[in-house]
Amino acid sequence: MSEADLMQHPLVQQAREFAADAHGRLEQVRRYTNQPYIVHPQAVAERVAMVLADPVVLAAAWLHDVVEDTDIELAEIEALFGAEVALLVGQLTVAQHPPHLSRDERKHLDRKRLKQAETEAKTIKLADIIDNTHTIAERDPEFAALYLPEKKSMLEVLTEGDAQLYALAEQIINDGLALLDLDEID
Repeated sequence: MSEADLMQHPLVQQAREFAADAHGRLEQVRRYTNQPYIVHPQAVAERVAMVLADPVVLAAAWLHDVVEDTDIELAEIEALFGAEVALLVGQLTVAQHPPHLSRDERKHLDRKRLKQAETEAKTIKLADIIDNTHTIAERDPEFAALYLPEKKSMLEVLTEGDAQLYALAEQIINDGLALLDLDEID
């Protein structure tokens, strides 16, 4: 099945429409560009489609931020899209942490949870990191100094994801870190 055919699969189309509606109702936009938020799940799904021809995985890619960032609950994802999609979305959804935990402690728990995730969830997470990371050092060096080392550490638990996406995520993170180092020297 071609990437174009895969993106037209009924399950994938339903997930795309659902994600667009869920993020759109809240008028969510992307940081730095103010584009409608749906451009992010679209970029993630398109990147995943390049390496995995599985409608279930693509549906989860479209929905990967819906539970975390909207009022949609995982039970609704399962009812509408099935247990396999819900499992992947659940593995990609950042858990609610006790408020007393530091950022480092929260990120450690997130890595620990992702380490146990399905290979497909790890592949989606790699595509997510790629889309979120590719220009952060240029757009927000101060936040990038915190964010990029966190993502580099997260890569340690994503080695079972797609090797091509892993290599690209690692390269983007390393390039961003190098750019920050160059900025500090200048």
